[in-house]
Amino acid sequence: MSEPLAPQYNPSSIESELYRWWTEQGLFSPDARAPGSGDPYVIQMPPPNVTAVLHMGHGLNNTVQDVLIRFERMRGRRTLWVPGTDHAGIATQNVVERLLAQDGLTRFDLGRDAFVERVWAHVRETGAVILDQLKAIGSSADWSRTYFTLDEGLSRAVRETFVRLYEQGLVYRGHYIINWCPRCLTALSNEEVDKEEVDGRIWHLRYPLSDGSGHVTVATTRPETMLGDTAVAVHPSDERYRRLIGREVMLPVVNRSIPVLADDAVDPEFGSGAVKVTPAHDPLDFEIGRRHSLPTIDVMTPEARISLAAPERFQGLDRYEARRRVVAEFESAGLLERIEEHRHAVGHCYRCATAIEPRLSDQWFVRMEPLARPALAAYRSGTIRFVPERRGEDYTAWLEGIRDWCISRQLWWGHRIPVWYCDSSSCGMISVSRTDLSACPGCTGPVRQDDDVLDTWFSSWLVPFSSLGWPDESRDLRTYYPGHTLVSSPDILFFWVARMIMSGLHVMGQLPYTRIYLHGVVRDTQHRKMSKSLGNGIDPLEVVERYGADALRYSLISGMSVGTDVILDPRDLESTFAPARNFANKLWNAGRLILSNLDGPPRPLAGTHTAAVRRGELALADRWIIARCDATVAEATEAYERFRLNEAAGAVYRFIWSDLADWYIEQVKPRLYGEQPGGDIARAVVAQTFDVALRLLHPVMPFITEALWRRFPERPVTASISVAPWPRPDARARDPEALRDFGLVQELVGAIRGIRAEYSIPPGQVIRAVVTTIDRVASASLEQERTTILRLAKLSALTVGENRERVGGHAVLSDGSAVFVPLGDTIDIGRECGRLGTEVDRLTRLVESQENKLGNEQFVSRAPGDVVERERQKLTAWKEQSEVLAKKRELLGCGAAGQRGSGAVE
Repeated sequence: MSEPLAPQYNPSSIESELYRWWTEQGLFSPDARAPGSGDPYVIQMPPPNVTAVLHMGHGLNNTVQDVLIRFERMRGRRTLWVPGTDHAGIATQNVVERLLAQDGLTRFDLGRDAFVERVWAHVRETGAVILDQLKAIGSSADWSRTYFTLDEGLSRAVRETFVRLYEQGLVYRGHYIINWCPRCLTALSNEEVDKEEVDGRIWHLRYPLSDGSGHVTVATTRPETMLGDTAVAVHPSDERYRRLIGREVMLPVVNRSIPVLADDAVDPEFGSGAVKVTPAHDPLDFEIGRRHSLPTIDVMTPEARISLAAPERFQGLDRYEARRRVVAEFESAGLLERIEEHRHAVGHCYRCATAIEPRLSDQWFVRMEPLARPALAAYRSGTIRFVPERRGEDYTAWLEGIRDWCISRQLWWGHRIPVWYCDSSSCGMISVSRTDLSACPGCTGPVRQDDDVLDTWFSSWLVPFSSLGWPDESRDLRTYYPGHTLVSSPDILFFWVARMIMSGLHVMGQLPYTRIYLHGVVRDTQHRKMSKSLGNGIDPLEVVERYGADALRYSLISGMSVGTDVILDPRDLESTFAPARNFANKLWNAGRLILSNLDGPPRPLAGTHTAAVRRGELALADRWIIARCDATVAEATEAYERFRLNEAAGAVYRFIWSDLADWYIEQVKPRLYGEQPGGDIARAVVAQTFDVALRLLHPVMPFITEALWRRFPERPVTASISVAPWPRPDARARDPEALRDFGLVQELVGAIRGIRAEYSIPPGQVIRAVVTTIDRVASASLEQERTTILRLAKLSALTVGENRERVGGHAVLSDGSAVFVPLGDTIDIGRECGRLGTEVDRLTRLVESQENKLGNEQFVSRAPGDVVERERQKLTAWKEQSEVLAKKRELLGCGAAGQRGSGAVE
């Protein structure tokens, strides 16, 4: 007999020890399986920022990945879940700069080399924290293959990719308007800009014609940029301004003449139809300026202060203060026509939430359209599939409208751009090199490397192959590329997911994965995304400490339908996670009972072994639980395969809680305890079905399932459920007759329990029941399970046949059978009739009063609609309650409602 389990399930006593054992056994490595023993199955973990701390978004994302990995591992595949961390250029540099600021220092005080070394020191100290936290929730990644995007190998891959793309004409340096963060002091790609709706204004400003004959009104949301205006533009077909095209206006405040020109890009419906043109501070204006050869005047510093190119009185002002001053001068000059309230989208830095500035700058770009074409074709051909499918529309729309990717960042932490400039005036050569240069290849003169670093995502878009050893032809690369599934949240579909598809096709000639599962976002009960700034987050590690990792995992998975957000209540962890903890307790208690009654390996349920249980030895309940177990295997397996993980978890939950624990275990207790014959059959069936249930649940709740599974008698000490074979449906287990017949038993017991509750019969009081069946097979089934019904429904007698009594509780079963529970010897009929009569009278008065209120035309016409509707709902509810109570009185043989004392029984 196995050693008794602890009376209560305590996650903290088993989880860390089990995780340590898993890693010592090497169970997370695909190398643990013999070569050729199964096809590879590869998932790339979205690398968390190296300085990040685990939040619920990480918890959800990595739990989903782990469920899929554990499922495929048990199906015999050589699973590889590749973990890693991202150097996270802007985020990590910001963290260290804030630490320096506490000492009154900036990165410029240290200098580049010393600052980068300071960041490395911080990363070495904190970089492994989040990976250790992922282990606490059970993540079964192959930690021996952990990468960091600034590792030497991945850095070589980054440089190789940059050089190749440059040689292919897909990387270039350009002078364009880019998104600029004045807080982080770096360029941002379009995808790194979060658009936020804000309440702003449109200022209508008058620009006087230079000859004094009138004025042109322009509309702008950023009046401070008018300091850099070099034209006013109108649409060529706008009749209002045709006579002004080619003339000049005097730019107020600055006192500079600028032309009025025509351009098709102007929207005649916006504002006055005339727009100010500021080529250095707006993407559209920049294009207009290029078409008309306008000068560009940059009136803003990198910190978003007014530059020396503006009049002296504005120089050094913050952009918003400059806005106030410009508007004030227009107003004092009588040139502020009007101000209009305006709600519009303003771009903000995705890292620090500072409003970005369009800025004219020299930056490095990747030409994206040639890379997007094959990525789009792969989706349209059906090779790439999204779950949910609607995400494919987002993917398509982005690729169809893709713009070149600005990849240079004005930071010090990251992959430095591998470009060197010759300072010789007679040479000036620009060299892009796979290796560091110390001299100009053209003239052997001194060179300096580009100061900028690459966008963080330029290294992450390569990880499906760079993490496996590319550009070398490594064994891992040959074996595990391409991968299979990518699990992510939709907010990095464009940052990362789509770009990895493009890089995989372009560099490797193969898609990095073919299935993309984009799960929802974790939100609070107000449907707000959880964030530190809102104070509505939940610490996953606190949940693990209080409820266990399995409870965290089950709560996340069970609450997540495909593509929908997960709603959790940060104010009430108990109601959020206690149900999953209760499920774990139920499973533990069921395991204690089952394992304590196994005094050795149970008899097999099938096969050629002489001790195998034969079908003829099985009772109805045995056949039923075997059939339910088989149906659950099919249902859960299909749900796991289709990424409907909540449905898989729900199917196993129902089987364990209801079918196994509430019904079958209760049914077989007399056999397990030796009170009835057939104990060896009961042990064989309960052991087999419990074993299968643990395997089906393992991907979602790995710790408790492992702890229980390893306690089966004579289980090898090195055996782990994590590599146990996945259960398969078995045609021999299908038994529709058993499902029907035992289902009738369940329904009957449930109906009797319902009558008990309805008439407030104490739980310990035994009662009688009469069942009138319409089917001989049903009668036989009930007779076969008579002792089960008597015990579970707490009956003193069960009569199958004609009912001769009239006072009691009634119910009709799904097959047409009727169940009747006589109440005359169970409750005081007279007292119950009186109680029900009093309640009917009360409800009658309420209904009459409510009907009068709703019949009052003044009330109905004057009261708010929602109030009237609530009153109507009350009336409906009271009527329904009254009808139910009247029916009860009729069944009890009560007289009229006013007759309190008699429970007249004919």
